Amino acid sequence: MSTVSVRYIVDDVDAAIDFYCEQLGFEQQMHRDPAFAMLTRGDLRLVLVSPVGPDHPGGGSRPMSDGIKQQAGGWNRIMLQVSDLESTVEALRPAGVRFRNEIVTGIGTKQILVQDPAGNVVELFEPIRSEARLSS
Repeated sequence: MSTVSVRYIVDDVDAAIDFYCEQLGFEQQMHRDPAFAMLTRGDLRLVLVSPVGPDHPGGGSRPMSDGIKQQAGGWNRIMLQVSDLESTVEALRPAGVRFRNEIVTGIGTKQILVQDPAGNVVELFEPIRSEARLSS
């Protein structure tokens, strides 16, 4: 059961579902509307919504009361732990996954940033110190 929920604004919900499920190991939980889907991966629930008009029943991607429209992309991101970052990257490149950088090594992890079809960032990381490892 999910304990953390993250919402990403995307341009195309179907393309995002394909990306997250086929490339990053998510499972589809709900997709009852072309502008909305819920996916899960372990404790994470990822809610995908595309911008909709004011008459649409969904609310998570509607324009703000001051008229500002929500849009995809940015630098906030979910972080997904992988056991072997190099082999994960080698498997994703031929599938056409877009990368924002090359693998970098930080204080506790090796990491790389990938983009979903709408330009939202996902960080894939491999712990190199025990303190950086997520408990399973």
